[in-house]
Amino acid sequence: MLIPSIDLLGGRIVQLVQGEKLRLAFDDFEFWIEKFSRFPLVQLIDLDAAMRQGENAALVERIAKRLPVQAGGGIHTVERARQVLAAGAKRVIVGSALFASDGKVNTEFAAELAASVGAERVVAGIDTKNGRIAVKGWKAQVELTPDAAIPALDPHVAAFLYTHVDTEGTMQGFPIDVAARLRKRTQKQLIVAGGIRSQQEVDALDALGADAVVGMAVYTNLLAV
Repeated sequence: MLIPSIDLLGGRIVQLVQGEKLRLAFDDFEFWIEKFSRFPLVQLIDLDAAMRQGENAALVERIAKRLPVQAGGGIHTVERARQVLAAGAKRVIVGSALFASDGKVNTEFAAELAASVGAERVVAGIDTKNGRIAVKGWKAQVELTPDAAIPALDPHVAAFLYTHVDTEGTMQGFPIDVAARLRKRTQKQLIVAGGIRSQQEVDALDALGADAVVGMAVYTNLLAV
């Protein structure tokens, strides 16, 4: 399944390269909402909230009321998760809050969140740079691999969102071998992102049992939707 992404930064829809360099920015929200309206799931990320430099809560709510979204970015508390779900999101994506600075998985918070909103509404966001999990808007890392994190979080979530930051926004292709390896770590839904550029790649991931988040290739019309 192809999952289009909407990333929000400074009140606009953007596309960044490796989470740092701004490549594209759009203000025409209605155009993209209409374009993505036929998809069963859309990914919505508040990058300002993820980077701890503000938030786009009003835009998140506006889009979540119109599209079936899994929303993330800056969700560090049960209260914030509830707010995002109440705003219309189908699921919340939680990343940094699941990982402690000492490299341990915060299973206590994961369990608390699942008990509060339902595990079926929680997606664990696992993003990596050079094989290690990246947190705080990809500005920091912990000494933990996705292979270790996934089994620890598995009882508390409905899905895993794995972002390969090294190829994010580059349209150079996603490492299929990584998807195949991670697919063996869980029976839950596995969603991957980072450099996906073609329908053939989406199909190859689908054959492995992984769904594909696509951003840059959609916004540049390399991949038609």
